[in-house]
Amino acid sequence: MDTLTLVIVLAVLALVLAGTGVALVGRRRPPGSVAEAPVSPSPRLEPSVETPEPVAGRLTRLRSRLGGSQRTLGRGLLALLSRERLDEDTWDEVEEVLITADVGVAATQELVERLRTRVKDLGARDTAQVRPLLREELLALVGPDVDRALHTTPADGRPAVVLVVGVNGTGKTTTVGKLARVLVADGRTVLLGAADTFRAAAADQLQTWGERVGAPVVRGPEAGDPASVAFDAVKQGSEGGYDVVLVDTAGRLQNKVGLMDELGKVKRVVEKHGPVDEVLLVLDATTGQNGLVQARVFAEVVDVTGIVLTKLDGSAKGGIVVAVQRELGVPVKLVGLGEGPDDLAPFEPEAFVDALLGD
Repeated sequence: MDTLTLVIVLAVLALVLAGTGVALVGRRRPPGSVAEAPVSPSPRLEPSVETPEPVAGRLTRLRSRLGGSQRTLGRGLLALLSRERLDEDTWDEVEEVLITADVGVAATQELVERLRTRVKDLGARDTAQVRPLLREELLALVGPDVDRALHTTPADGRPAVVLVVGVNGTGKTTTVGKLARVLVADGRTVLLGAADTFRAAAADQLQTWGERVGAPVVRGPEAGDPASVAFDAVKQGSEGGYDVVLVDTAGRLQNKVGLMDELGKVKRVVEKHGPVDEVLLVLDATTGQNGLVQARVFAEVVDVTGIVLTKLDGSAKGGIVVAVQRELGVPVKLVGLGEGPDDLAPFEPEAFVDALLGD
């Protein structure tokens, strides 16, 4: 390599080294400079708290959802009883309408006998005359004077405790979430207990419902002890000054003994804090007589104080209201009439019968 070439190579090398040095110096923080703040992760957006619809008048608002029962039960009876001639075949049809609507055999026979007497006394008749008569008899069958109030008033410095029981698939956990909205709409503060630990995602489902109305959820590990979760929920409800603690219980029904053990334990553990104010049994109105079989099992296990009938909008068997009340001797207190979050309504006998008969 000649001298000139060597000089050129050395010069290029010097320039490269000098550039690297400048870059390195440029990366150093000058004395006294302020360090860049670390980038903070985006804050978690809390779900917005919703304002549930007022509870008063919900059943009247949702009366159109009872179209199935209206067609088969209300209008069916009106059409039959308005016939010019009521022979035995017609009365057989009346019985058939009532039985098909799941009113139950005993209640059907009682109602038919009363209708026979009253229609005979009425003499000549048309739909306008039959409607008030039928309304009065159906209302008496449903029970207008039964106490259907939810006992959710805190007392003696402790929250009201409501256990919600029922078979998985009836809409039990969804009902707990909707019931929380009913109570929040009435001005109650609510704490939820996710004691259905055996169903995958039940606690997550309840968490979502709770977040929507600002109701915290006490939960445990999946497949954990339901009684422990229920106990912790009531304990935290008492310490936190909540008005109501709603406990979603396990809904397994493999055998009555297992169910009895589970629910019995939950109730005993909860009662260490005080009495249970309500035990609400959730039944799917579309299951008809099968629902009554489930109801009997739960009634033998726990002291059921009220019935929640879900999916009544999807059923033509509105008579189940009568049948389940007679079977258990406890009132229907709430009915589910749709998929919306505020489609759970306190049961009002007069609004229900009016919806069956139509305008």
